[in-house]
Order: sequence, then C-alpha cells, then structure tokens
Amino acid sequence: MQSAAPETELSGAPASAPGTLIFEQPLNERMRTFLRLDFLYNQALHHNEMANPWGSRAAMASLIEILAITTRGDVRSDVLKELESHLATLNEFQSRPGVDAQRLKTLVSNLLRLRSDLMSAGSAFLQPLRDSEFLNAIKLRSAIPGGTCEFDLPDYYFWLAQPDEARMRSFNQWLGLLRPMCDAIAELLWLTRQNGRTRQEIAVGGTFNITFERDNPLQLLRISLPASAGLYPEISGSHHRCSVRFLSWQGITTRPSQTANDVPFMLSCCA
Repeated sequence: MQSAAPETELSGAPASAPGTLIFEQPLNERMRTFLRLDFLYNQALHHNEMANPWGSRAAMASLIEILAITTRGDVRSDVLKELESHLATLNEFQSRPGVDAQRLKTLVSNLLRLRSDLMSAGSAFLQPLRDSEFLNAIKLRSAIPGGTCEFDLPDYYFWLAQPDEARMRSFNQWLGLLRPMCDAIAELLWLTRQNGRTRQEIAVGGTFNITFERDNPLQLLRISLPASAGLYPEISGSHHRCSVRFLSWQGITTRPSQTANDVPFMLSCCA
C-alpha cells in the first residue's frame, strides 16, 4: 500500500481518543533528537516536582542525558532553523482564504517569542552547565553502574540531603538554562504533529508498507491503536519508505509474535 504526503493544514489534527495508544517514529535525525530532548526535559520536570531525594536523583539523570545529547551537535542552530521554516510556512497562510487570522497571528507571535528567547540566550547558553564541576563529577560517575552512591560522591549525597525547597530551587536554575531550547522544541513538535492528516488504514496480515513522496519530505510518522487491541507496531525504514509490523503482546516473559490478522489503525504522516 502507498501513502501520499499529507497536505499542510492549519486546522490541526484531532486529539487522540481515550484508551488510544499513539506510537511515533521520527523520519530524520533532527526529529529523533527533538523527541529525545523533549522526553528527557519532561521527565526531569516530573521527577524534580516529586520533592524528595530519589526524585532529585531521577531528575539529575535526565539532566545529564540532555547534556550528553546537546554535546553531539548544534541543537540550538537546528531549533532556530526549524522555527524559521515554520514561520515561513505560516506566513504563506496569510494570503489564503478561510484561514483563522486570529489563530494564525497567535501562532506566529508565539514562534517569534520562542525564537527571540533562544537567540537572546546566546550560543553558549549551556556553558554554565558544562563548566560545572559538580555536574561533571556526577556525569562522570553516572557512566559506572551504581557510581553515584554516597561513598562515590559525598558532595552529591550532601546536596541530596538539603531541604527539598533548596534542592528544587537549584535544579530549577539549571532547567531555566534549558528552557528556551526545550520550550521551542515542544512547540515545534506540536506544530509538526498538527501538520499531519490522519486517515484510517488496514494492515493486511499485520503488515503495512508506506512509500513517501520524495518532493515532500516528512518528519514524523504516527500510528494510533486502541490500547485494548493488545498490539503494538514495529516500524523500520527511512524518510523514503517505512515498513510496519504489528506484534501481539504476550506479556514480559513471552516473545511477541506478528499477528496474522488484519489490523485497522489510524496513520498520520507529519511534515
């Protein structure tokens, strides 16, 4: 089966129904990086709000992984390029009939604000985190299983023993340095998801093949299934084509197997 590239829509994709699982597959390295950073940033926020030493440990682990990802390339530059691309796309809608002008103005204003915040942060906005001896010691020991025990990092153990408010305040300062980049990434991911047109498909015998138009590159593939279906997709491929196999969940002690049944699902290809 083949799929055509979706038309860009300003109206947005419908929200997922209750009891629905959405599986996402990035179709390029930039989107893969954005998804990972967004996941880690939200994980750090969640654990920091738990207001206990174990939550702070989990939040710190997410922060260390964010720093590891951002050292592999110029993520800030990639985010700014994507913001410019979306701004150019949205500006094209201004001359189209039937467009909600107020909503368009809000979207453009939000992107301009995020771009301004990220540009104001400067190219060295993460340098205080990278230069921190405290964080670098934790990063170094985190590569060792159990390497952040109190006998390995007594200063880390001392910090974890501080009052919850003081510890959370310190961590929020670190997150504040990441916020311009991570807020922009969250908005870009939202816009990318909105650009997808969702349609019903059927995987005959549990298999579905997708071919993308080369002239209209896509960034993200989204597959929606009822949680009660007991199935999940295994997706492989590239930005040119993808192959999807639906596997039957057999529990954690049994190897999953591909279903032989036809599987109805919702597919969204996002530019």
